[in-house]
Amino acid sequence: MSVVEQVQEDARTALKAGDRQRAGALRLVASELQRASKDGDGAVDEVEVLQRERKRRLESAQAYRDGGREDLAGTEELEAKLIEGYLPQQLGDDELATIVDSAIAESGASSPRDMGGVMKLVMGQVKGRADGKRVSAAVKEKLTA
Repeated sequence: MSVVEQVQEDARTALKAGDRQRAGALRLVASELQRASKDGDGAVDEVEVLQRERKRRLESAQAYRDGGREDLAGTEELEAKLIEGYLPQQLGDDELATIVDSAIAESGASSPRDMGGVMKLVMGQVKGRADGKRVSAAVKEKLTA
């Protein structure tokens, strides 16, 4: 079962259970996944779409929080948490550090100026299993230490 099918099935289940908020959020996610597959050449990366939607929810939550709308911020954060359930298991800090170390050794990086090459190697290995900000912070920490 593809991610789109799983999200649609979960939306139907939520609707039958009377959980309209969850069903609505899942429908939006399914819609974005379907739109991405139609816009692309059929080879849509579902993980990228899910990460993008999660990031949008978190950014919206922060904007609502900055505007004093805690109720809406909470809703957006719940939706982001819901989307996380469909993403692959995230890497632990130790595993990420190991990947960063091997990428630094492979690229021969020695200073923060070499960060781009290291990032390219690391992101190729952790695709969907670590947030770019987290990877960037880990690479920067290793290169400045």
